[in-house]
Amino acid sequence: MKLYDMTLSGNCYKVRLFLGLIGQTAERVPVDVLKGEHRQSAFLATNPRGQVPVLEDGEFRVIDSQAILVYLARRYADEAWFPQDALAQARIVGWLSFAANEMHHGPATARAGRLFGRPIDEALAANRAVAAINMLEQQLAQHAWLAETAGPSIADIAIYPYAALAGEGGLDLAPFAAVRAWCSRIRQLPGYVGMPGLE
Repeated sequence: MKLYDMTLSGNCYKVRLFLGLIGQTAERVPVDVLKGEHRQSAFLATNPRGQVPVLEDGEFRVIDSQAILVYLARRYADEAWFPQDALAQARIVGWLSFAANEMHHGPATARAGRLFGRPIDEALAANRAVAAINMLEQQLAQHAWLAETAGPSIADIAIYPYAALAGEGGLDLAPFAAVRAWCSRIRQLPGYVGMPGLE
């Protein structure tokens, strides 16, 4: 497998993390997003959306971090990561959508503004970050894992990076005991790999 990757990207990290958790490896191909490599024709031939990560597995190419998690879970992981049960799948897909919407527009955007100097509406991103983390806190105060499964699922892996990195966007996780406990549970999973800011 080959992963087009950026070390500081939370979306790329969730793929690297899941690969570690399921005992798989991928050759990492660095893409310097800060220098605009993702907008060059060479990379656009790989992903016309101009986004990392991209996973190549033999003749298959999968784009979008959430889609990659689904692919890896179905192809290489124990079924518990993405169960066949209809209700469990619906809950997981709901959280994958949350990762792509609320987490992206809140904690991820706030972090990108501070860490990479991207022009953002700081107040809006901060408000959205608080709202997203509050929703996680409410769910995790009642359930050990986001999709209410017996163990972790790809829902947890999709949400974890930008939740755990919320401090880099200016959001203090100290008041969110359930979120912090959940982050600790993920860090204790066999095969866990870190990234800068999450060792």
